[in-house]
Amino acid sequence: MSRRLTEHRKLASELSGGTSSDCIKSMVLSIVQHHQLSGALLDFGAGKGELLSQLRREMQWKDLAGCDLMTRPTELPEDMDWQQQDLNENVQFARLFDVVICSEIIEHLENPRLTFRCLFQLLKPGGALVLTMPNQECIRSYAGLIFGGHFTHFLGNSYPAHITALLRMDLIRICSETGFSSPQFYFTNQGAIPKLTSLSWQTISFGLLRGRLFSDNLGMLARKPLN
Repeated sequence: MSRRLTEHRKLASELSGGTSSDCIKSMVLSIVQHHQLSGALLDFGAGKGELLSQLRREMQWKDLAGCDLMTRPTELPEDMDWQQQDLNENVQFARLFDVVICSEIIEHLENPRLTFRCLFQLLKPGGALVLTMPNQECIRSYAGLIFGGHFTHFLGNSYPAHITALLRMDLIRICSETGFSSPQFYFTNQGAIPKLTSLSWQTISFGLLRGRLFSDNLGMLARKPLN
């Protein structure tokens, strides 16, 4: 790998900030709880370790691990495994996981199909993948595409952190191609109004405007078959 490519990926990782909004983390925890997921969990793209800490604190999750291009957060307990690695490459652990979370990561990576194959290999048979990403099918994203030339989360300051825009149909196709079950989709039900981003659709509608068109981010759950 060239030094230029390495530096570019490092810059993109730093620009991501290693964190996500509280509503995205809440959606992840909601999906985990709804499907009663348990066992060994890997946070693929753990960043600052906030989600790992929240899983430990709020759900008393014992077997947790993280991987990221960023260095291990100093506040993580010693019993949490951490692997520092470029997530654009094939990530390998010495063990498999019951659950892999890939939250607000896929849009930062160069080859989503390679990433999905890697995620598949990290899971035990029957294991679950929980993924979140920007929702390109909301009104705000459509407005960015029409008036700015790209989906909103891929305009301006979002680049070069955000480089890969996927739709639900892309996720369905990639899951099928890489061996996962047909995915289930969820939405944060939190979305900013174009050009008035201090306001949300939910605020002006008293919570009535929800779902795909009014959510800035989506979630997905797919499983690795038992055999």
